[in-house]
Amino acid sequence: MNTTAPLAVDSLNTWLDYWSHVHVTGIDLGLERVIPVAEKLGVTRPDAKVLTVAGTNGKGSTTTTLAAILNAQGYKVGLYQSPHIYRFNERVKLQGQEVSDQVLVDAFVAVDEARRACDLSLSFFEATTLAAFVIFKAQACDVWVLEVGLGGRLDVVNVVNPDVAVITNIGLDHTDWLGDTIEKIAYEKAGIIRPEIPVIFGGEQALPKAIEAKAAECNAPLYALNRDYFYQPAEDGQSWMFASSGTTLKLPVGSLALENISTAVAAVLLSGLQVRQEAIAAGILQVKLQGRFEIRQIAGKTVIFDAGHNPHGVEFLLKQLRNYLQYNKQYTEVVGVFSMLADKDIKSVVSLLKDSVLMWKIAPLNVARAAEMNQLLDALQGQQAEHFDNVKTAFKSALDETKNNQLILVCGSFHTLEAVWEYLEECQ
Repeated sequence: MNTTAPLAVDSLNTWLDYWSHVHVTGIDLGLERVIPVAEKLGVTRPDAKVLTVAGTNGKGSTTTTLAAILNAQGYKVGLYQSPHIYRFNERVKLQGQEVSDQVLVDAFVAVDEARRACDLSLSFFEATTLAAFVIFKAQACDVWVLEVGLGGRLDVVNVVNPDVAVITNIGLDHTDWLGDTIEKIAYEKAGIIRPEIPVIFGGEQALPKAIEAKAAECNAPLYALNRDYFYQPAEDGQSWMFASSGTTLKLPVGSLALENISTAVAAVLLSGLQVRQEAIAAGILQVKLQGRFEIRQIAGKTVIFDAGHNPHGVEFLLKQLRNYLQYNKQYTEVVGVFSMLADKDIKSVVSLLKDSVLMWKIAPLNVARAAEMNQLLDALQGQQAEHFDNVKTAFKSALDETKNNQLILVCGSFHTLEAVWEYLEECQ
């Protein structure tokens, strides 16, 4: 294996390939190797407000909304998210804009120099997260909005102490790494909680005991959705009310799920940052997020892209789909373009979607962890389904054959969405 570092003049792709091969495993939870490198880089105690968001689903929507609101108020915001869908640069944004390849390359040079000085190895995710922190420090951001990658307690994002900890919800996902019960997973997510900082739990579910216990241990004030703050959509579908102790706001709906928007609003209000209601409203209206109930018109057809890839995420998708169909009654049928990764709960996802999807167009993904055709067909037993060699041809078939009363739902994995977007780019 070649571990010679690329140069500052080399391409971003060269650096990404380097980080993919420098460490023995792709996922290596734990902070022992990361902390010395982070300290060498001087990023563990930023001179900025830090809002960290963990959870099973809804992290992308929540962090994007947080950043949009704070940008609208005029703060200089660094936003870190993962995974990306189309370009790696999507992971690191300054004031709502993706950073350039060269900014990332310069940060990778700094991270690799620190890694070598510490004589330590870093995984791809660890290196790329530290690079984001290097960029936010260099740019003197007022606020860092950080999305946890996996879990919380042992995730590299957790080397930085947050001023507000947000946990969106808890579902059964990544059970090999985080545990096989809601409480075990909640324990890992609760690892982002620090002494005496506000903690927000944004799940519609019952508050997990592990989160309650960690907040109590840290003497951290805990705010839970439907207990300490609430959201209520208006009948017109255009506005909604946010309410908490002493605060009531009328706000626009925006394009993302209210569960996550309301959690972002709660985090802003508890952050200690000065933010006007006008900025909250403006941020909500500006937010767009690829792959989260993203509605597009393509070749005269309505296509919804949703990256939900576990039962909890798909329940969320279905809630939004039913709401959309209620206001768009011309659509009476849904055609699903679908594929998933082999290590996900495919049968449960299909079971949730089966009453909403009339016809399935399925294909295996072109990635290492892809579910094979037999696994997809087994989950779809009794359902009307056509299978194709790849997702691109499955989508083309849906686009060609969908009738005026049908909409197309592309779902099951970020990789499913990525394949369709690649096809659309090729068609331009």
